[in-house]
Amino acid sequence: MSFDKSLDALWENGIKIAVERAGYKPHRVDKEPHLDRIDAKIIADIKDSAFMIADVTQQKQGVYFEAGYALGLKRPIIWCVREDDLDNVHFDTRQYNHVVWKTAEDLQEQLYNLICAVLGKRTHS
Repeated sequence: MSFDKSLDALWENGIKIAVERAGYKPHRVDKEPHLDRIDAKIIADIKDSAFMIADVTQQKQGVYFEAGYALGLKRPIIWCVREDDLDNVHFDTRQYNHVVWKTAEDLQEQLYNLICAVLGKRTHS
């Protein structure tokens, strides 16, 4: 997702909570300390991920690149976009199902349900 500060609430109140509720560990590279080059860290983190959530709101090229890399590794991708940016989604990814959201809370609920339905809810003993 874009690192634009205007989308921080989307991470905190939407994506992060949905992933945690489903029993997975959410990760966003700019929210955790590290000493690596950010591009190298992102690539390494994608390799270690069970799946990826790619929110293409604001149409950042890096998000498309990183999602393409994850696809090449055969990682499941959950595509998301804010409703008012749906018409701008790149045609190469348009054929994928996108979670279309209005608010962070809306995205949280949709993501949680989709993760549980498609990837399964993890339970910790």
